[in-house]
Amino acid sequence: MGSKNKLKRFNENETFGNVIQPTREEMTTNFKWKGKWSSFFKNENPITLELGCGKGEYTIDLARKYPDRNFIGIDIKGARFWRGAKTALEEGLNNVAFLRTQIELVEYAFAAQEIDEIWITFPDPQIKYKRTKHRMTNPDFLASYKNILVEGGCVNLKTDSEFMHGYTLGLLQGRGEEILYAHHDVYKNTEAPEEVIGTQTFYEKQYLEKNKAITYIKFRLR
Repeated sequence: MGSKNKLKRFNENETFGNVIQPTREEMTTNFKWKGKWSSFFKNENPITLELGCGKGEYTIDLARKYPDRNFIGIDIKGARFWRGAKTALEEGLNNVAFLRTQIELVEYAFAAQEIDEIWITFPDPQIKYKRTKHRMTNPDFLASYKNILVEGGCVNLKTDSEFMHGYTLGLLQGRGEEILYAHHDVYKNTEAPEEVIGTQTFYEKQYLEKNKAITYIKFRLR
């Protein structure tokens, strides 16, 4: 994507009522929507996050299927989720928002027990050991998720990375977390949840065309 096109999308995001683009300072010093997302959506419906949402494909598709829930896609790359934000406006999906920020700031964005569910879709597996701190299911991230989730709230990890699947599964088992579902090739499991196999990202479709296995874990943090 050219720099001019990126700038155009950034500028257009500023005009979208469903996009929030705070500075890091604004995020870390009393972010205005923390604990007040029900006011943003103007309802008390449960909130689902998609972390590292990319183009927002999962956020948008789930919002279509579950109009009685609110969905927030989070990514630092606003030029990517521009597409999702624009689609939501075009389709009149009032249960969708996009927040441009780093995932490590998630506790600054949401109050304790403000979120009902989290989706992590095709994150960078950060395979090198020195990149462990950036893996989105490392212990520090899990602690942050636990703090913002309601009691009994779930986390979903969908990835094409066998490494990320194995790392996360082993970590969860070692910590004694509640694993609700885990499969290393979810499309070959007839009991796979509909929201997993019924929603696909652009890159996921490409992986499937190449017969690449898609893994999935759903878990609760004790």
